[in-house]
Amino acid sequence: MEKELKKKLQTVVKLVDNAMVDPDINITYHIPEVIETSHKYTETEEPYIAVQYIVGDYTRPERKIHLNGTYTMHDAEQIANLVTFSIEQFKSGIDSVEMG
Repeated sequence: MEKELKKKLQTVVKLVDNAMVDPDINITYHIPEVIETSHKYTETEEPYIAVQYIVGDYTRPERKIHLNGTYTMHDAEQIANLVTFSIEQFKSGIDSVEMG
């Protein structure tokens, strides 16, 4: 991974961690050379952020937000905004199904 992209993704991780303080959301990172907080990652996969929404004891839907070329063309703050927006949309979609 190139040095500039690595630095940018490190900043994204910090910004997302600061923005997404929600006890119902678990975030794991799968970004080689930056941070890997789960052992589910395989080397052939592109970097992603996994989001798990804890709705109840047995309901924990998950979404992967892939950090591909489209995302990495932006600066760190824009990427973090896109990620947090995607997390909020995911959470809203689950809430609308769960709450009727």
